[in-house]
Amino acid sequence: MRGFIAGMGAGDESALGGLYDATVRRVFGLALRITCNPQMAEEVAEEVFWQAWRQALRFDATRGNAMAWLLTMTRSRALDALRRTDDADLHPEPETLMQLEAACEGDPQNLLDALQRNQALHAALETLDALPRQLLSLAFFRGLTHEEIASQSALPLGTVKSHIRRALQALGTALPPDMGTLDMQS
Repeated sequence: MRGFIAGMGAGDESALGGLYDATVRRVFGLALRITCNPQMAEEVAEEVFWQAWRQALRFDATRGNAMAWLLTMTRSRALDALRRTDDADLHPEPETLMQLEAACEGDPQNLLDALQRNQALHAALETLDALPRQLLSLAFFRGLTHEEIASQSALPLGTVKSHIRRALQALGTALPPDMGTLDMQS
């Protein structure tokens, strides 16, 4: 595969075709496992090969093998794609989101309370590093188990659990005291 990447660095389009043929199944498979959406996984795979073409000269074989380089890009692009999606698209029952919004519309105090809680939660989440924040979001906003998160993120299960536990502890100190009973899924 290093030969393909070297060829790409020299501008050889057939090298890109060779790399694509040799690796597309693994790239697409990882993207699909992370996004759970075939169309999104196809877009991620396209972005990965486009990025590999543009950055072929940056590939350093002393830092890792070509497949690891591609799969690292795949993971990053797939997680970026998930961040760009609308939460309603990922929600198993998006119509319930509309019902929740309608329930808050009647009472201005409920709306103000919900807005303040939402702002406090988002501000607290912003204090976290990107990886723990992302893992916490997968657990609470997408409802994934620790095992599913480990599988999708290609991280060891213990690492996922540790990041989530530390992130929850950090949120506990970052949130105002009156939000101690915060429902993380709201």
